[in-house]
Formats: sequence, structure tokens, C-alpha cells
Amino acid sequence: MNETVVVVTGAAPLDADAVAHIPPNAIVIAADGALDHALAAGVTPAALVGDLDSISADGLAWAEAHTTIERHDPAKDLTDTELALAMALSFAPARVVLIAGPGDRLDHTFTAIGALGAPGLTGVPVLEGWWGAQRFHVLHGPGRIHLVTEPGATISLVATHGRCTGVSITGAEWPLHDAELAPLVGHGVSNVTTGADTEVTVSTGVLTIFSHPPATTKELP
Repeated sequence: MNETVVVVTGAAPLDADAVAHIPPNAIVIAADGALDHALAAGVTPAALVGDLDSISADGLAWAEAHTTIERHDPAKDLTDTELALAMALSFAPARVVLIAGPGDRLDHTFTAIGALGAPGLTGVPVLEGWWGAQRFHVLHGPGRIHLVTEPGATISLVATHGRCTGVSITGAEWPLHDAELAPLVGHGVSNVTTGADTEVTVSTGVLTIFSHPPATTKELP
């Protein structure tokens, strides 16, 4: 099992803080034109995936000389991000990290975060992402995650992939206990951590946890 696979996506430059959190031994997969942004940030992808309609000529030439390329028909049903995540699964990772520049396409934002809710990713112990400088974690139910946070940090629980049940959070100013969250409602948004440890659980559904300043995961017993 590989410790971490990083998927770089999006059509905007990468945030320096997100890049700094890429482990040195991680396998990096670029989704189409995101390879250009990865190289510009000093990140070296091991693979390039997509229909290659947005990568630059220089980026493609670099990839042909230095990486594995998995090229897909432009008439595909899946996004390049979904295809890159499918490749990430082939490495049986313990952790998958999605990194993207913030960009200006809301449809790309929703579908990229949505791709982390794919059923095939349920068995990955840690799913997280960086959208610009915003860090988030994705938790498939039934699941539990222990986050290390700064006291007073903002933490939001959002049912981004459909209804979630059995949602609980401890270590926050407004605890939730076995709550039900409808898709994209504000009930779990803008909570505040009370200490360094915050635990979140979900029984069914896929929950996205946004934190600022960024939280890190702690291995559960």
C-alpha cells in the first residue's frame, strides 16, 4: 500500500501552502492541463491522465519524456479528475489528496470535490483536498475522523454529496449528536473548535469537512 497519492487538477496556479504539504514520497498524478501548474509549482508528476485538450505543448512534450501518459477520448463520460482518481486507486493508497488552484469555474469546483465521493474511494482511509488555500477532508459513512486543530478554528460540516445521517462532532462550541444533514444546508457550517482535538463521525452518506486554519488528521486507535 502506497502511503499517499496526490491528484493535481484544475486550471489555476497551485497555492504554495498546499504544495508544501505534499509528502516527499507521494505519487503525483496530473489531470490534463494541471500538469503545467504542477511543474510551475515545482511538483513533478509521475503520470498524466485525461483527454489532453488543455495541456500546453511544452507540458505535453515534458510528459512524453518523463511520465506515464493515459490518454482518453474527448467524448468520455468521466472528467479528467475522475479518471486521475481512478488511477490513484490502482496504487491502493492509504491517503489520497486532491490539490487544485481556486480557478473561476464553479462547475469544476463542485465536480472535483464531488469526485472524492465516488464509491470506489470508500476504502481509502484518508481523503482530503486543497482548493486554493482551503483545506478539506471527505468522510464516507460509516466513518470517523480525528482532526488536530487550533482552538478557535472554524470548522464546517457539509453534506456535499447527498443526505448524511448520524453526523456528530465533539470538541466544538456547538456539538452535533447523531444529526441528519440535508444536501448543502447550513446547519453544520461555521462551527468553532474548543481545543486541539476534534472528532467527526457520519453513519451514512459522504460528509465534507472544511477547516480554517487547515486541520490535520490524527490516526484513530
